[in-house]
Amino acid sequence: MAYIKINKSNLIHNLNQIALKTGSVDKIAIVLKDNAYGHGVGKIGKIARDFGIKKAVVRNYEEAKEIEELFDDIIVLGGTLIPSPKLSYAINSMEKLTSCPQGTKIELKIDTGMHRNGIILDEIEKAIEIIKDNNIILNGVMSHFASADELGSEYFYQYKNFQKAKEILTSLGVENIRFHIHNSGGILRVKDFKEDLVRVGIGAYGCNPMDSTFDKVELKPVMSLYAKKISTRKLKSGMRVGYGGEFTATKDMIVSTYELGYGDGWRRGDTKSPYTLPNGKKILGRVSMDLITLEGDDDEVCIMEDANIAAKHFGTISYEITCAMHANIQRVIVD
Repeated sequence: MAYIKINKSNLIHNLNQIALKTGSVDKIAIVLKDNAYGHGVGKIGKIARDFGIKKAVVRNYEEAKEIEELFDDIIVLGGTLIPSPKLSYAINSMEKLTSCPQGTKIELKIDTGMHRNGIILDEIEKAIEIIKDNNIILNGVMSHFASADELGSEYFYQYKNFQKAKEILTSLGVENIRFHIHNSGGILRVKDFKEDLVRVGIGAYGCNPMDSTFDKVELKPVMSLYAKKISTRKLKSGMRVGYGGEFTATKDMIVSTYELGYGDGWRRGDTKSPYTLPNGKKILGRVSMDLITLEGDDDEVCIMEDANIAAKHFGTISYEITCAMHANIQRVIVD
């Protein structure tokens, strides 16, 4: 079977790096959506709570219920609005705002330039009227950087628009709310953090998305992936392996199959550019739904120890590699 190791020490190291940026653990909201980016929401949530983090971010109400006992303050990014004392819902449109039940605690999202979700600046005044008239609780105002990890002007453009939103809200008499726009990319680039909290996702899990021009913040990968052997056989030179026989042995060799495949969330890839394991061995032939083949007869192999490296090979991002890992794969915490 396949299993995942969650490195507790690396996670704590990463959270410490973020805390140095924010100046306080109280300003960190850990993003646990989509099974904590594939790492395991329950296990990551407990480590984060023991570290001192009291705020979390999830995708929907169902995810929030999984961690409600661990955190005092949970931001819910979407789904059905079900009022609850610990939950504050991101509101992404005027339509969603008008449908909020009375007493719902919300984070009003502003479109500062990503043009994905949120109300525009010209809608803020009307939004505040709706909030007051419908007895909705405005807990915070948020936005999201589109490219904080890249060198360019968009970060500054969005941040300037976020400041404009603050000015509008102040002119309307809105006070005692929190403001947050920074994600992992945002917090890793700033030297003087001034917001009320940062929503940290991929950075907590050890993937540094930043362009090389920025000051390097050392983050350590939290997830590593392992697979156990199913069977071993001897191949003669010229024998072919797997579906389509796309690998042909060029010598007499020993090969083994291991219980991992695209059914577990591992990438199928391209046999013309086979994935290389940390030990230097390459996957032989096609990745099957539940199996891969490797040279040798080790009882267990490390498939991946750094999602950044795997993502580079497959031409994708580390988020996709970790989030794809099936929830049924066992997660084991190691120090």
